[in-house]
Order: sequence, then C-alpha cells, then structure tokens
Amino acid sequence: MSLPTSTSTVQILQTSLQAKAKAEPDYRFYSLWDKVCRIDVLQVAYRRCRANRGAPGYDGIRFEPIENQGLDGWLERVRQELVVGEYRPQPLLRVWIPKAQGGQRPLGIPAIRDRVVQMAVLLVIGPIFEADLLPRQYGFRPGVDAKMAVRMIHFGISQRGKREVVDADLSNYFNTIPHGDLMRCVSRRIADGTVLATIKQWLNVAVVEHCEHGERRTTEAKDTGRGTPQGGIISPLLSNLYFRRFLLAWQKFGFADRLQAEVVNYADDLVILCPKGRGQAAMEAMRWLMNRLGLTVNEKKTRLAMLPEEQFDFLGYTLGRFYGKDGRPYWGTRPSKKAIKRLKQGIHDATSSRWNAKPVQSRIDELNPMIRGWAGYFNQGPVCPIYRCIQDYAERRLRIWLMRRRGQRGTGYRQYPDEYLYETLGLYRLPRTRADLLNAKA
Repeated sequence: MSLPTSTSTVQILQTSLQAKAKAEPDYRFYSLWDKVCRIDVLQVAYRRCRANRGAPGYDGIRFEPIENQGLDGWLERVRQELVVGEYRPQPLLRVWIPKAQGGQRPLGIPAIRDRVVQMAVLLVIGPIFEADLLPRQYGFRPGVDAKMAVRMIHFGISQRGKREVVDADLSNYFNTIPHGDLMRCVSRRIADGTVLATIKQWLNVAVVEHCEHGERRTTEAKDTGRGTPQGGIISPLLSNLYFRRFLLAWQKFGFADRLQAEVVNYADDLVILCPKGRGQAAMEAMRWLMNRLGLTVNEKKTRLAMLPEEQFDFLGYTLGRFYGKDGRPYWGTRPSKKAIKRLKQGIHDATSSRWNAKPVQSRIDELNPMIRGWAGYFNQGPVCPIYRCIQDYAERRLRIWLMRRRGQRGTGYRQYPDEYLYETLGLYRLPRTRADLLNAKA
C-alpha cells in the first residue's frame, strides 16, 4: 500500500472539489460516491483513523488484528461493500466521559470499519463544505483552532470596544440537532443520493450500552429524529453545518448590523461581543433564533458579562481586565481556574497510591504528555506564574508518590532533588520565563 502516493492523489481530489465549491457557491455535487469508494481515499481514511487511535466499537475489533490479517485485503472488502451497496453501519458503543463543568457526556463510538467509511466521506465532502463555513466558526476546521477563537475575542474586547459579552451555552447541542433540517443543510450542496442515504443511516444508527445485566440497545436518535452522535468522525462537520444556520440567520435578520454584535463560535460554544448597552438585546435575539432552530439555551449557564467589572470563561481561558505587577490594568487572558483544577486533578490521579506497584517510568510517561499538552494550549498571556504553580504541584506529588512507593513518609525533597526528577527520571520542565516560553513556542 503506497500511502505517500495515495495521500497526494487524495489531496489533488480535495483541492479540485474545494475549488469548484468556491467558484460556484450554488453548485450541487451529483457524483461523489465513486470517489468515496476509491482505494486511495480509503487508504488515507484508514491511516487517519489509525493515527487517532481510540477504543474499539461495538464489535470489539481493534486495529492490530486488522493489520495482522492483512490491511490491503480488509480495505478491499470494505470497498466492495461500498461499491455493491451492501454497506450497513454497526450500532454505536456508548461510553460516558466526565464533562469539564461536571456530570457526564455520552460518546457514541463507531466500529473501526464505520470510522474508516465516515472518514472517507469526510475526505470527499469536507472540502466542499469548508468553502461555505463562515470565518467566525473555529471548531474542527483545517487551519484554525480554539486559540484563534480566543484571540479573536480578545481583539474584540480590547481593540473594538465590545464591553458586553453574551456567554451562551446550549443544552445538549449535538444530541438535539433536528435531522430533517440538518439533511437540508447537507443536500444544499450534495445531490448524490448514496452519500445522503449513508449519512442518514449514521444519524439513525442504534446505540448499545454495556450494562450490569447485559446490553441495552436504544434507537433514540431515529425515534426522535434528532442528534448527531458525539464520537463519530462525521459529527463535527455536521454540527458546524447546522450552526452555520444560526450565523446566517444572525446576519439575515439584521442583528449583526443593528446591534453591532459579533458572534464567535467553536463547536457548541459561542459568545456574542456587543457594544455597551446592546448585550441584553443580543441575548434575547440569540434565544429567539435558537428556539426557531429547534435548539435549547441552557439558561443556568448563559449570562451577560459586563466588562470591565466582570470576566468570563471561553474554551478554558478566562478573558477580561487584569492588573499587572505595577497595578496597571490591561485586557488579557489566562487559564481559567477550572482548567488549572482539572490539570491538578489529573496529576493527582496519576500519582495516586493505587499506582505504587507500577514502574516509575510509567508515571513519567503519563505525566509528561498531560503537562506538555496543557502548556501547549495554555501559552497565551502571563502564564509563567501559573506554570510555576503547576510545576511545583507536579514535583510535590511525584516526590510523595516515590516516597510512598518505598513505604516511607515525608515530602521527599532531600531524597529526590530537582536534578533527579528532571535529569534522571525525565519529568517535563515547564518554561520558567517569558523567553523560555517564546523558545518553546518556536
């Protein structure tokens, strides 16, 4: 299997599809399924799914057995199913993960076979819809990320004078998107009946959850006609397409011009930046539009933040007015208290006494990606004092764990100095100064 060659041919295909979509905004694509069935598209789709790793789906099949038995043959069998019209998705496996704000979020995990087919469809239709998504949509798109959304908000409050911010939250957004309206969003560009029918199958697929007394199968999405399962490869694109309706309506009904209100969106998170005196009207307009779209605003978590007296959180950052060491105010960002707390909890869990029998290197291998990844995202604003706090906490927790592992009490400062933690064990060291941080970014 020639992955470099397949990657280049798929890129050529994507470039041509996106160019066509940009050149003709009203054009509908009639012949796409043959491109989904191309072996080079399936090869790239498999490689991307493999890179994402992830748990097995309902059938329990992992990547390793597929490759051990012959990847080329497996991909060819999948391709034949697609070509002859025998492909049917398997049920999703439901698992629960903790939410940042508390509680649990359901994930629907597709089988690897379904993941690869979803990725193949995404490789083909993603570039088409990328031409249509709006500039202030930052979630799950190539070339943009969450920190760009944070920077756009910072620019709005610091340079454009947006001092009232609607910090909005939608209740269960992914699971409440109406299928009928969503499919109309898709069919506006896609006229290939097989592609549309396959997406509809993914929306209606059953969900299986392992329970104490066996399995529990539900068809809630099909029964209610709502929801695109979180965990599916295709779901982020579909959620962006539906949220685009809100942004277009915001413009169409004149709220953007009349209220001078700017919406910044990332997946199901959004804020609306408003001049002084316009925030309440923007919040009411947002509620009205969301209701028309069949979505529900979470009133407990939606509020109007009045700057500079108040601050607000978005995508893990706290934004608002801060004060420097000299007491002078500035508009800035910093990691939110919740984000810091979650990281410390992760460090605490990784150095719990229940891991005393584990090799020391296994703890380092768990701590380093956690700390490095967190710092890689939270590297905007005056973060070095927060880094020092995190570093001190990680050092203290690791020393205590090393002592307990030996059956000893104490803090371990003399037994395990900094040189041992960093040079011998290889604990990741966070930047200490602004210069170190800039070098780390570079």
